[in-house]
Amino acid sequence: MTPLEVVKEKKIIAIVRGLPPRHMLNLGHALEEGGVCMMEVTYNQSAPETWGDTAAAIETLAKEFGERLTVGAGTVIRPEQVRMTYDAGGRYLVTPATQPEIIRMGKALGLGLFPGAFTPTEILAAYEAGADGVKVFPASALGPSYIKAVRAPLSHIPLLAVGGINEKNAAEFLRAGCVGLGVGGSLVNKQWIADGEWDKITALAKEYVQAVQEA
Repeated sequence: MTPLEVVKEKKIIAIVRGLPPRHMLNLGHALEEGGVCMMEVTYNQSAPETWGDTAAAIETLAKEFGERLTVGAGTVIRPEQVRMTYDAGGRYLVTPATQPEIIRMGKALGLGLFPGAFTPTEILAAYEAGADGVKVFPASALGPSYIKAVRAPLSHIPLLAVGGINEKNAAEFLRAGCVGLGVGGSLVNKQWIADGEWDKITALAKEYVQAVQEA
């Protein structure tokens, strides 16, 4: 399946920020066991020296899980990050804003593209530039009612809600018309990871899966 098809079917992308590479495999297994099968490993734009570690983490996950876990990169804003992700075996790019040159480069390499946008103008521009789906960010700033309003004239554009999504409001954003959700710290809990409490992440992943199934 393409990344967009996986999003439409599975709904949840786990966003991983600032996690030491040694924890990636355990996290991947915990999420997979809980039913979450997409991971977005983000680049830290203020620390270029870590970009290699980010790409290495993507490569490790891609080799370990194959098609069982659809792995991509987040916070992609530079062409070299597009290439690094592709070379590492990542399957899609998530960006914080709409940069047509990044979209074009990613599409040329066969990667899925989910650029960030907020206003209807930005959402339409991102989609017409070649995005598979558009990340509405920060989604929680205006809530599900905003998604529903935007969907009225732009119902042909697949939207993902990112920013402030948790197990309590996930279903609301899906009912408003989103095809998928990006979930960060509320699921990828750094304290649980540091303490090795992988069972808690698995249990919470199951709560998210249940919430989206009920939606």
